Amino acid sequence: MFARIAIAAFFSALLALLPGLARADGVELAHLATQRVDDGLELSFTARFELSRPAEDALHKGVPLYFVAEAAVLRSRWYWRDARVSRVERTWRLAWQSLTRQYRVSNGGLHQSFATLDEALTVLRGQSGWRIAEPKDLDDGGGYYLEFSYKLDVSQLPRPMQIGLQSGFALSIEQKRNFAPDFTLK
Repeated sequence: MFARIAIAAFFSALLALLPGLARADGVELAHLATQRVDDGLELSFTARFELSRPAEDALHKGVPLYFVAEAAVLRSRWYWRDARVSRVERTWRLAWQSLTRQYRVSNGGLHQSFATLDEALTVLRGQSGWRIAEPKDLDDGGGYYLEFSYKLDVSQLPRPMQIGLQSGFALSIEQKRNFAPDFTLK
């Protein structure tokens, strides 16, 4: 009995250490990559998740859901705290429009409408070509790393919902990855 528990714990710890696929709180990070281009450093990611029943019910009752992706590029320093080279954030707002019976995804001043929830979630599940650092901020010498997070931001829900927050709203993932010398992720 003890051997089975030890083996299960070993394999779960081993899966947690795999860098290619990360999973935490209902979100699976299927793809995370960077590419150095003339304009700086670009990030692409793909997340897999489904909305829980409480989150979907709140959405259909008129409560917008906010998804936030954050990326920070840091340079390692041995003599002091690591230096933050850049930090960027994107916020998407998902809302149900009951009059038109459509889902609306907003990012800044841009809005897109979708007929189904699945189509709207497809837009929220990934990003490509997102510039996260300027070329002047990246030196070829030195060790850099990326801190990435993607979450359903419960702090932007109405206050009464935050008080009795249900576990179904917990969608988040955080990952820290080192850069190779060509600024691709290891």
